[in-house]
Amino acid sequence: MKIKVSILAFILVLLPLLTSRTFAQVQTRIRTIEASNVGSSVDPSLRDVHDDLGSLFNFTSYRLLRDESVSLTLNKPYEISAHREVSLEVTLVSQKKNTAQYRIRIRRGPSELLNTQVRLSSGRTVLVGGPKHGQGIVILALSARF
Repeated sequence: MKIKVSILAFILVLLPLLTSRTFAQVQTRIRTIEASNVGSSVDPSLRDVHDDLGSLFNFTSYRLLRDESVSLTLNKPYEISAHREVSLEVTLVSQKKNTAQYRIRIRRGPSELLNTQVRLSSGRTVLVGGPKHGQGIVILALSARF
């Protein structure tokens, strides 16, 4: 009888830990940006990342194409159709107290153009350069809140 009670107590202690890891969700903001050298304007909604864009990429114009806030669940990919057979896929692969780790995949048709992982602290933004778009490229700005 003591063994059954001990096993039951052990399961009850582990159950909240297992369900919180299984159903962990992270609020994620995904911005798709077009960067080019046509003109010299910066979309007003990108002011918070303008300095980072300028230090990482050599373009004169940045235009917001898409801005989404989604609640990502562990290992469930979120797909964004970018343009002309290009798709972006963002997957939350782990979440710990201070960081969330994402896998980012960019595909053009069946070909994989990029497959990388990034770590984010809550409130921070990471920029990932992507494929050609028009006369420039697509940049993905990923932010997390947890």
